[in-house]
Amino acid sequence: MTALALAVVLAAPVQSQPTPPEGFKALFNGKNLDGWKGLVENPKTRAVMGKEELAKKQAAADESMRTHWKVVDGVLVFDGKGQSLCTVKDYGDFEMYVDWKIKENGDSGIYLRGAPQVQIWDDVIGSGGLYNNQKNPSQPLVFADYPIGSWNTFYIKMVGDRVTIKLNGKLVADKVVMENYWERNKPIYSTGQIELQNHGNTLYFRNIYLREL
Repeated sequence: MTALALAVVLAAPVQSQPTPPEGFKALFNGKNLDGWKGLVENPKTRAVMGKEELAKKQAAADESMRTHWKVVDGVLVFDGKGQSLCTVKDYGDFEMYVDWKIKENGDSGIYLRGAPQVQIWDDVIGSGGLYNNQKNPSQPLVFADYPIGSWNTFYIKMVGDRVTIKLNGKLVADKVVMENYWERNKPIYSTGQIELQNHGNTLYFRNIYLREL
């Protein structure tokens, strides 16, 4: 892509109505938080909660979500407070696209099946690594981030415990095993929610499309 073409893409206005690629569905409708919920702890602790306790904590988490996550001109905007944003639905094998943008010193990530994370940050290492891996690769193959304040696009494919990631069209993770951060002695969960990670700073997301495999 030429510098001129890239400038046109980065400056392009946000479409008022999400238009997923063929076969994909929009997880974010560009208008409101339908299909999303607030974060309640983690998969390990949620699994042992009673139904009443979980419902009570979910209600509180949803209230916090509505305070700190807003839709502005078709973009999901997080104010840097509160907790991560989670899909209501759980997913197993899938491929997805998501656009994201951070500010200087920004830090975030995409949780897959409720586990951290495909890294997003302002760092010389670059985004797109499986940050919490200990035995398998945790850093991206190449630096592919656009300048801070620009929109970036992830393509993420997860099949079984292996994750392939492209950042702005460049391969940054190639069928890397994703480890289970919450229970290190177990493989990654077979299904779980997708989360947009809170890390205490302003975040922007749009064009979130997914296809189940």
